Amino acid sequence: QVQLVESGGGLVQPGGSLRLSCAASTTISSIYFMGWYRQAPGKQRELVAIIMSSGTTSYSDSVKARFPISRDNAKNTVYVQMNSLKPEDTAVYYCYLQDRRGAGYWGQGTQVTVSS
Repeated sequence: QVQLVESGGGLVQPGGSLRLSCAASTTISSIYFMGWYRQAPGKQRELVAIIMSSGTTSYSDSVKARFPISRDNAKNTVYVQMNSLKPEDTAVYYCYLQDRRGAGYWGQGTQVTVSS
């Protein structure tokens, strides 16, 4: 069973920045992609950004150019640097991993609140 440990959420003012981290308890060779999803109150969970094992990235239009995703293969960790945060970015952010067998795993979620 893959464990995902998230960190980095919190309260930030509009225009501020946060970095989320997600460490996976599995070998990098077994990972197909990792990424971040978010769920705001009363809304469905939505894609934020993912990074494939090849290094290819994909973003939702709402965060493209503001939330670059990156990874540290030596640490089996994925990061998302959230810049120019807006109140509408407020949500619980979930790390997600899909392995090469097609199994998917979710982190426990971390709250991000953007408010003055």
